[in-house]
Amino acid sequence: MSSTTNLDYKNASLKGTIIVPGDKSISHRSVMFGSIAQGKTTVSGFLLGEDCLSTIDCFRKLGVDIHVEGTNVTILSPGMDNWEEPKEVLYTGNSGTTTRLMLGILSGSNIHTVMTGDASIGKRPMRRVTDPLRLMGAKIAGRENGQFTPLAIKGTKVKAIDYTMPVASAQVKSAILLAGLRAEGTTIVREKEVSRDHTERMLQQFGAKVEVKSGVVSFEGGQLLQATHVNVPGDISSAAFFLVAGAIVPESSIVMKNVGVNPTRAGIIEVLEKMGADLLIEVDDANAAEPTASLTIQTSKLKATTIEGDIIPRLIDEIPIIALLATQAEGTTIIRDAEELKVKETDRITAVVTELQKLGANIEATEDGMIIHGPTKLHGGNLQSYGDHRIGMMSAIAALISSSPIEIDDTDCIAVSYPTFFDDLKKLMKNS
Repeated sequence: MSSTTNLDYKNASLKGTIIVPGDKSISHRSVMFGSIAQGKTTVSGFLLGEDCLSTIDCFRKLGVDIHVEGTNVTILSPGMDNWEEPKEVLYTGNSGTTTRLMLGILSGSNIHTVMTGDASIGKRPMRRVTDPLRLMGAKIAGRENGQFTPLAIKGTKVKAIDYTMPVASAQVKSAILLAGLRAEGTTIVREKEVSRDHTERMLQQFGAKVEVKSGVVSFEGGQLLQATHVNVPGDISSAAFFLVAGAIVPESSIVMKNVGVNPTRAGIIEVLEKMGADLLIEVDDANAAEPTASLTIQTSKLKATTIEGDIIPRLIDEIPIIALLATQAEGTTIIRDAEELKVKETDRITAVVTELQKLGANIEATEDGMIIHGPTKLHGGNLQSYGDHRIGMMSAIAALISSSPIEIDDTDCIAVSYPTFFDDLKKLMKNS
């Protein structure tokens, strides 16, 4: 049963310090890499969101011993060669990352598995992953020739490929690289626009030798990963909602500590700076496996901008909240080259435009993005989340600046990436 939340935040301001949950992308990968490596891997700062718990559940079904205590996770793995063939279907829930990356991992295993997810996953395209994996010799069967789940993977000996990415996608790139761990030869992935590089960084963290140069990633197959410790920074995609809130809500000042500022993810910071936001960045350790910083955002006078080209992969998940930001900026903001939004948890171009129009925003959809005219005063309304966590959180932040209450259908989905979202929001409002 989904929940409906009525939000009346009129005259709110936000003040205080929060620590956003651990990075979703890195949390997923920490469990995957720790399960591939033989021995004991420890993880701190793990995201206890539903998507990441789906990844844990899948590896437990493969015989990996995983203990969760708060945000600390201990992975005791027999190593990939000693995984058990699961007696039941691997269920990935709402997690596209789990589904797509595990296709790569399982392709080169020595076991047979069947994988499926929820109704949303059942609609998301998988051929972008299964096609290159089949070029490596992977044996994958599924609906519409492997386009949709459920998918059956018969582990086999795979071979390396030299693959040029048709679209920027960290999930596709990662699936190929993870299959490449077991492949004969040198796996090469070429990107026209660099997508998030957490997989490359974590391969190196687990002891693999990887070469990354000018959008080309390459490494030799057959390398064994070494168990290690992974420190998961705060998720910049989650921080983005409060970065925008701090910029657009009157009399606000928010500090977020330990936020990951990996350059392949920090597009939201560049956009805020281009739009004139009052943002202070204090980097903690630029040389860490994943660099982090404290971010301070204050109420800002914003100007419109154009967002396009190679920055899009670095902020693709933040576009819904950037659209809300643009409704409060002076001038016309244009977002282009974001077709990838159509194949997320929902068609996010349509969802964002539809819901913000309900609040009075001057926004229109284009084939590959949207055009937003601002600044516009927003009023209340009844909004749909579409079961998409990022649409749900965008709607909640909109309630902070709307002239009357906003009712959001199905806010339970927010737990996918930010289980404590409303707790943090209340904390900042209490302090104001």
